[in-house]
Amino acid sequence: MTFDGNWKIDRSENYEKFMEKMGINMVKRKLAAHDNLKITIEQTGDKFQVKESSKFRTLEIDFTLGVTFEYSLADGTELSGSWNMEGDMLKGIFNRKDNGKQLVTTRIVQGDELIQSYNYEGVDAKRIFKRG
Repeated sequence: MTFDGNWKIDRSENYEKFMEKMGINMVKRKLAAHDNLKITIEQTGDKFQVKESSKFRTLEIDFTLGVTFEYSLADGTELSGSWNMEGDMLKGIFNRKDNGKQLVTTRIVQGDELIQSYNYEGVDAKRIFKRG
């Protein structure tokens, strides 16, 4: 499938401002900006297995499109939501458990890049990963 493979962070756009809006403290923002994140995605039909590995944690997430699940960000923020396919794009809509505010995340593959975009409270950010 399109998303299958190993992806390594290449660059970020407006990620620190996004994290600040999310309420992540300065120390954690500085560390996260250099987390050396790697993602492995395996898709079988509407089921996904995602492995995230960084300097700070390793996590496996299994989800099925359209099915709500719980997820914790690296800073401990707890979310509940689901992923769905919209054309060639994965779109996740998650609600924070602490304040009920919505985080929208998308993933799309363009060439040899996986572009992961975020929107929270009007602040947009991107993390761009290279295949390999």
